Amino acid sequence: MESPEERYYTPEEYLALEDAALEKHEYFDGRIYAMTGSSLNHAQITMNVHVLLANQLRGRSCRVFNMDVKVLVSETGLFTYPDASALCGEPRFKDAKSAILLNPSTIVEVLSSSTERYDRGRKFEHYARIRSMREYVLIAQDYRHVERFRRADASTEWGYLAVDDLQASVELPSIGCTLAVRDVYEHVDVPPRPPLRALYEIPPDYATCD
Repeated sequence: MESPEERYYTPEEYLALEDAALEKHEYFDGRIYAMTGSSLNHAQITMNVHVLLANQLRGRSCRVFNMDVKVLVSETGLFTYPDASALCGEPRFKDAKSAILLNPSTIVEVLSSSTERYDRGRKFEHYARIRSMREYVLIAQDYRHVERFRRADASTEWGYLAVDDLQASVELPSIGCTLAVRDVYEHVDVPPRPPLRALYEIPPDYATCD
């Protein structure tokens, strides 16, 4: 009998399972991966970003989507749920009935300790394959720090900007919006610098000497 960890799924099987699931899952290369739960800081920052972008896009031919809308990286086959995705112009979906976006120009991810390496690395590699992608924004949730990767078109290199001052802001030219650091972290109590992390942990049975 095939063990659960060896089971591979087709995209159609994944989508059918996801429609009935209570939690969200990513899909890539036949495998389904459970997404981690969010913290209060993560939820607040994500809501702040949605509100900021929605207010600036109101009345324009632009859209912002929350993490209930999946993004499909057609070039690699990754199905995932960004914390926020946006674009100006006509959104393209996998089909008429699905909430699976194909052409975001801006994607925002709020970082956590369990996903930061993935969001910065392999996931960014997937997102970069989307030809419509112009800005990728990473927001720290345990200290005040906003990063933006930007390219002019699909053939140019990504430029980098990082800000942490409350008076600073990040421009998102592809959708004509600005994320002010003060507004991103509204109602979120975080320090201005990353917290210190222990280089190693003392084993619980470690005996100290007098």
